Amino acid sequence: MLQFKGFLYFILTFSIFSGYTAKAGNLQTNTNNLIEINPKTVNALWFSFGTSEKTAQGKLISSPIAFDSETGFGFDFNTVSNVKINSKTFTSQKPVYFSAVVPEGNYQVEITMGSLEKKSNITLKTESRRLLLDQFSIKKGKLITRTFNVNVRNIKIDDSTSISLKDREKETLDWDTKLTLEFLGDVSVQNIKIIPETNLTVLYLAGDSTVTDQDVEPWASWGQFITNYFDTSIVVANYAYSGASLSSFKNSNRLKKILSLIKKGDYLFVEFGHNDEKIKGAGNGPWESYSNLLKEFINAAKDKGAIPVLVTPTQRRFFNENGTLKETHGDFPAAMRTVAQKNDTALIDLTKTTKTLYESWGDSVSRNAFVQYPAHTFPGQEKALDDNTHFNSFGANEIALCILQGIRELNLPLKKQILKETPAYNPKKPNSITAWKLPMSERFEIAKPEGN
Repeated sequence: MLQFKGFLYFILTFSIFSGYTAKAGNLQTNTNNLIEINPKTVNALWFSFGTSEKTAQGKLISSPIAFDSETGFGFDFNTVSNVKINSKTFTSQKPVYFSAVVPEGNYQVEITMGSLEKKSNITLKTESRRLLLDQFSIKKGKLITRTFNVNVRNIKIDDSTSISLKDREKETLDWDTKLTLEFLGDVSVQNIKIIPETNLTVLYLAGDSTVTDQDVEPWASWGQFITNYFDTSIVVANYAYSGASLSSFKNSNRLKKILSLIKKGDYLFVEFGHNDEKIKGAGNGPWESYSNLLKEFINAAKDKGAIPVLVTPTQRRFFNENGTLKETHGDFPAAMRTVAQKNDTALIDLTKTTKTLYESWGDSVSRNAFVQYPAHTFPGQEKALDDNTHFNSFGANEIALCILQGIRELNLPLKKQILKETPAYNPKKPNSITAWKLPMSERFEIAKPEGN
């Protein structure tokens, strides 16, 4: 497992003027465009990799340079030794992280990939393992440029108010001061451009551990896989966190943060239930506090001109002897359905869909979608992992496909922003893990996320 605790990152301010070439150790710059980073604004960042200065544009990185707070960019999390700089590319057959300090905002990341010398096969994740590209093959001699949208955020709302993070969140990649790209596979990259983009539809996610960007393997959630299926007109901003209920999400100022940013035409998907069920006492329960808070989230989004969508909670993987799934959520899914109907709000019935999904797999096969691994599967794992709530990457991707199918069935305008090559999904005929080959990230943690 790669260790990354204890870093302190600073915002870097620098400018590179046209027609100027400078050399400093392993770094060379040669550019005709201005690059400037400061805490409030950023124009664009352009990194070219290679030993040839003649064709380089932007900042030429001619030998592996580790990320540090002074340069504000570089190969991160002890992976610089995995990198080889060639004439016009960097290559690696081991995991590589590349990070750049940027302010909060949405960014289009344009990456030119491929090599004249060999074929490539690249998986790309960003921040806390949000999937952007899955095993993308490029033939020898081909260069392909792809664009991806990335949301970078911080906890600040205004001068006096911030989001309250849980301790485990404070060291995750989603909440640092950088935009981080994770490359896996047989990697060849020529250049990376990071460009601020303000004209994007934003899909905001509010939810719990089944939705959040799980920072480390083998845990995963649908919010970090749905990013792989949208076009370049939309970006996902996932504010969900493990252990969250509607009330704790609001009390930690996450709803307030979203409302400070959300605009007309954006979306707010709201999935809660797992942890709301544990809140006892007068005034709580599915038909009181849960329903009232759902209405509050709906109205807050509508007041901003945004489109709220309610999502009933994923089922837990508990089977009856006859092969049917046990209902563990009580009246909470029914309460959400009622709120959606009474408030003319779209609803994706993920409780119903995942019931069909798990029963289609059956008790034994469905285990493959969850964090269920025998002891010693991962380094330092002395005991078996046996979780019936939290998904692995395969399971999280299946749930993301359920969400996408729900978007299509609701005929939301959002369906036009789903990549055309994304197939229709039928939970009665789910995919098999035998076809799932996504490379795992090296960063790993045995401790389960909060919530169940």
